[in-house]
Amino acid sequence: MRSAGADVPDEMAGADGIDETSGPAGADRVPGPAAGGACHQEARDAAGPPDGDAGPQPRVTTIELFFDLVFAFTLTQLTALLADEASLAALAQVLLIFTLIWWMYAGYAWLTNARPPVRSAERLLLLVGMAGLLIVGLAIPAGFSSNGVPLGLGYVVVVLVHATLYFRVNRNILRIAPFSIASALLIIAAGILSRPAGNHRPAVYALWILAVVIQLGSPLIVHPRGLFGLRPAHIVERHTALVIVALGESGAAVGIGAAQLADRVGGMSTGLVAVTLLGLALSAALWWALFGGNEDEQAERALTGADSGRRTAVILNAYFYAHTPLLLGVIAVAAGIEQSIARAAAPPSAEPTAAAIALAAGTVALLAGDIAFRRLLRIGRGRLRMVAAAAAAATVGAGLSAGLPAQMALLAAILIAMIAAERRFKPSADGDLPGASAAGVAAG
Repeated sequence: MRSAGADVPDEMAGADGIDETSGPAGADRVPGPAAGGACHQEARDAAGPPDGDAGPQPRVTTIELFFDLVFAFTLTQLTALLADEASLAALAQVLLIFTLIWWMYAGYAWLTNARPPVRSAERLLLLVGMAGLLIVGLAIPAGFSSNGVPLGLGYVVVVLVHATLYFRVNRNILRIAPFSIASALLIIAAGILSRPAGNHRPAVYALWILAVVIQLGSPLIVHPRGLFGLRPAHIVERHTALVIVALGESGAAVGIGAAQLADRVGGMSTGLVAVTLLGLALSAALWWALFGGNEDEQAERALTGADSGRRTAVILNAYFYAHTPLLLGVIAVAAGIEQSIARAAAPPSAEPTAAAIALAAGTVALLAGDIAFRRLLRIGRGRLRMVAAAAAAATVGAGLSAGLPAQMALLAAILIAMIAAERRFKPSADGDLPGASAAGVAAG
């Protein structure tokens, strides 16, 4: 992974923080020569050009990766919620919480794309935002009951820090921030109405749904095109890193759970080791399906070749909307693996339907998001993945009849067969040549 080439020592970045001007159509400016001469020239070089079409491109900084680790913690909390309480209520909570925090993650990715956090003031504020995100993650298990208010307060911190930092880079954020603040206030109201235990009030879910609608509906009212210039290299690298971190942290959580389970039952059994390795194999196959063909490089070329007027909309569609089912798939698969490991140590009489559905539906959701992502960027190879998704959906029966380990092995085999077939039949099944991707996005 290309690392923090944009990191500039604080003493070279100036002491006055961030320039508070923005150019026409949201073209993000960096401090000019009058603000610090050659020192600020380096900050300007780190930030890259406003339109992302020429000049040096910013790369993901180490503090952004730190932020991603905290965000990935919230994903593991959602995984635990889904694994511990296999119910429609838990599924609804996961979907609602994920949508809101994923929206704000995208907002922070756009923020650091506008200018890397190279000054101490920026980094400290970003750490405050991370603290708010950590509070959200800690509150997730009881986010619709006793932890509703702490979750809402943590989310308010995330929203306010984002708006403050973005305002100092691009004042167009004032047109977007009210939607996020309104959503955060609704979450606090839902927390006030929530009960410490027992059944959840319908009003709590109604407020959460309204908060999500306000957030997701904001681009329909204030379209980001022309307001926020985005640089392709950073966007691609940041989201690639996030998915890898999410896969890795989910795998780590599964491994930690297996180790704790082994301690409780008196040691590692053959069955527990086998199921854990199958979980790793499935996670590795998912990674290979997403990144084994240098998809990040193809995506960067496609976005770089896209018309700058359309790039913001393409990034919103490909890296937010298409990545939504993809990351939800990671959560669901991890929950299914956790259930499989838990049952390997103390095998019950029947396999749980919820875990079998989570494994299959998670794989299908991940592939569906990846297919949409590839189509949006014209990097092809969609039809074989559709076949693989259909085959993955059919593995529920195998999980219920032959057991969850057998289902995991079958899912891994399906993905491996898909990857092998794609390598065998080039160009892709869609007939899209990777070299034509940039032209396709530009013309689309």
